[in-house]
Amino acid sequence: QVQLVESGGGLVQPGGSLRLSCVASGSIFSIGTMGWYRQAPGKERELVAAITGGGITNYANSEKGRFTISRDNAKNTVYLQMNSLKPEDTAVYYCNANVAITARRWYDYWGQGTQVTVSS
Repeated sequence: QVQLVESGGGLVQPGGSLRLSCVASGSIFSIGTMGWYRQAPGKERELVAAITGGGITNYANSEKGRFTISRDNAKNTVYLQMNSLKPEDTAVYYCNANVAITARRWYDYWGQGTQVTVSS
C-alpha cells in the first residue's frame, strides 16, 4: 500500500505565495512521474505541473513562470512553489504519483487533496 500526503495549503491574499508538499510512503520500489493537479468547484480536475524521476518538468500554460515543481527523490517528496497567486488559482490541489511497488508493477496513486484559497 502506498500513501500520498499533501500539506501546505491554506488561505493567501492575491499576489501571495504558498509551497505545497507531498510525501509518498509505504511499499515503494520506485517512483516515476509525480505531479500536481487541481480541481475548482464545478470544474474538472486539471494538470498543474508534473516532474519525471529524472527531473524533466511540464507545466500547464497558465502556470508557467508562476509555479515551480521540484522533487527530492531521497525523501519521496514533490513540491509545488506557487507565486503571484490569483483568485482563479483557488482549488483543491491533489498530488499524483506513478509508483512501482515491485520492479514490474506500476500504479497511479492520489493524495487526499489540500485546499488553496486565494482571496483578500
